Amino acid sequence: MASKAVYSQRDPMLKKRDDFEDILEERRNSSDLRYALRCYAPVVYKGLCPSKAGTLKSMVLQSDQLHYVIHQVCRETGRAVDDVQEEVSSILEEMAHRLQLSTVRFFAFTLSKVFKTLFRSICVNEEGIQRLQQAIQEHPVVLLPSHRSYMDFLLMSYLLYTYDLALPVIAAGMDFMGMKFVGEMLRMSGAFFIRRSFGGDKLYWAVFSEYVKTMLKNGFAPVEFFLEGTRSRTSKSLTPKLGLLNIVMDPFFKGEVFDVSLVPVSISYERILEESLYARELLGVPKPKESTSGLIKARKVLSEDYGSIHVYFGQPVSVRSLAEGRVNRCQFNLIPRHIPKKPSEDIHSFVNDSAYRLVRAQEENMVLKPWVLLASLLLQNQVSGQKRGIALDELTEQAVWLRDLSRQYGAFLHWPEHTPPSEVVSSSLSLHRGLVRISEGRVQLALGQSYAVTPEEELLSQAVIILSCASYRNQALHVFLRPALLASAIHTASSNKKQEVFNSFSFLRNMFSNEFILCPGTYCMLFTSHWCCVSQDVLVTERGHRTLVFLTSMLDPFLQGYQVVCRFLCEEATEALTEKQFIPAVRKFIIKHLLAGRLRYTEVLSSDLQKNSLAALLRLGAVRKIKGYQGTLKVNTVMVNSLEDTLGKKPAVRNQQCLGSFQNISTLSVFFCLGGKLPTQKAVIARL
Repeated sequence: MASKAVYSQRDPMLKKRDDFEDILEERRNSSDLRYALRCYAPVVYKGLCPSKAGTLKSMVLQSDQLHYVIHQVCRETGRAVDDVQEEVSSILEEMAHRLQLSTVRFFAFTLSKVFKTLFRSICVNEEGIQRLQQAIQEHPVVLLPSHRSYMDFLLMSYLLYTYDLALPVIAAGMDFMGMKFVGEMLRMSGAFFIRRSFGGDKLYWAVFSEYVKTMLKNGFAPVEFFLEGTRSRTSKSLTPKLGLLNIVMDPFFKGEVFDVSLVPVSISYERILEESLYARELLGVPKPKESTSGLIKARKVLSEDYGSIHVYFGQPVSVRSLAEGRVNRCQFNLIPRHIPKKPSEDIHSFVNDSAYRLVRAQEENMVLKPWVLLASLLLQNQVSGQKRGIALDELTEQAVWLRDLSRQYGAFLHWPEHTPPSEVVSSSLSLHRGLVRISEGRVQLALGQSYAVTPEEELLSQAVIILSCASYRNQALHVFLRPALLASAIHTASSNKKQEVFNSFSFLRNMFSNEFILCPGTYCMLFTSHWCCVSQDVLVTERGHRTLVFLTSMLDPFLQGYQVVCRFLCEEATEALTEKQFIPAVRKFIIKHLLAGRLRYTEVLSSDLQKNSLAALLRLGAVRKIKGYQGTLKVNTVMVNSLEDTLGKKPAVRNQQCLGSFQNISTLSVFFCLGGKLPTQKAVIARL
């Protein structure tokens, strides 16, 4: 019997969390070969038998929609029907999966060996598995895992096999297909391969969408894809991609299925296999090409300890329930189903809102480990100028404080309750010993240990450590982001008036909407006992000062990153600067300023932050792309300067003067939503 552990929250106001089961415990105590060869008879949708690969291809090729597109392409290009049909068959052959149970069993055996070597435990929420088992029998299911590692899709199939659930068919990038032997084995374990980009290729899009919809409508197997499109190198959630989500919702819109269940899955790693690889990619080192030889060389990771994994299968989300009152499906009766139609504005808005909701569900069920809190504290300590690091007992005290704060903000935290905090901290530091060092009872980031020969090489070597730590800190951003935006708004507003704080908050929220997942259409703020509203003023309590400093420090690297991009565009951007040249040029500019000591945060070297800041400036109209000139950037210097000044506002003295004014206020924890206007006083202040 596998072990169970309940990671509950002490605060009764927080929702109950599911129990977790460590699936590796049984694997350590029984035969992996017997596990791989056991009887595997998963329950499927409405008792259907899984479709053979050839049958599925025939159904796709015979579909009315594909025939319509084929004849449309023939009319537009003048090509013969047979020629176009041959291309369609070739695309389908390249794309389609060929699930074979023998290959699945091979992976089950191999992955058992690998996972037991790499990880201490793989914990899965039992109730989520039971919900998924029920959903698979009732409606077509779409699995939507978070994507932080190459390991994700292997892990998902391994888990479903372990729990005797139908194996998913998984959308995989074409890069994997090029891996000798491995690519075909992935295909035979359920992967179907799609090109990274096929924008205007009408024929490819038709084959791809019909292939996915045929699998979904017939319920042959759950469909699995990553809503974010690609792995997040920063551990922040990425803006969701809508293409595949549109496709899987289409059969419901057209009345071809009664409902579709969307299941968000949150995969939380205590230590990510690719941590240093991701950091180097963010510094401009090209991503290694996926290859079998590269996979073999990477076997040295088997000698490392990567801690635990938590996988949380979320509540299945009904597309029918989501669409109720939002989507008028009568519009789909106006034209034949087989004629492709671009989604209307209301459908696009609905799919977009649903995508953000699903990503937020992934975030809320991410299990945070103690190292996430420690990385946050160590990064802030490193910037504060304490070169000798922080005393271990002081770091432990701060970690306990931050643990309690994160729980107050609703974090799903795995902190061993019956283990002394000092042991929890020491264990986490030991697991991540490549990123930290302990000397004479003091802890600091493992900087300055490289063999770099130039100051620039030394800086980039340190940046790898800092960006690796930042990726763990970023796992907690969804917990602290909204309070941090409010804290920064309080910190930088031109006065302590509610309206000024709200204006500052709105500016920051808009500025960072490319950087973070901020659900469209709603402003959410959190007022607690750390700060409060009296009349029309927002004031900081004495006990709230520590929280305010922590929250503003969490957002500071992003503020400085956007500022330095603005400064670069005003000072050094030439008339001929293109979008392709932007990242290398701004990186060179940032390195120069970091070496000169004019910037505090090495994190601003992250290409992800730089791309997001440029995207924000393009969205706001401060920068334009000139069509026909290789994406040349046209900078509105006045507007960019103004944005830089607004981002760089210094905190006013007023907040310090207000400290201590409200020391005896009882705890407040009030969420309120702002639909574009300021709430009344009663809506803000309330006792629990």
